[in-house]
Amino acid sequence: MSLAKFCQESGISDVTAWRWRRRGWLVTVNICGRQYVTDRGLAEFMRRAEAGEFAKKPKVPNNRG
Repeated sequence: MSLAKFCQESGISDVTAWRWRRRGWLVTVNICGRQYVTDRGLAEFMRRAEAGEFAKKPKVPNNRG
């Protein structure tokens, strides 16, 4: 699946996909200068996401009272 189609179907921006690729969270392959997400890469991403590997603690704003 093309990376653009993956972004469209999952509702993420191109910048988010770029950040995930840069961090190594989403593995893509380059075919003739275009990025594609393989079934294996998508399955690995989903496995890690479901395991909570990418989760962060929510930031609580400071109380300026």
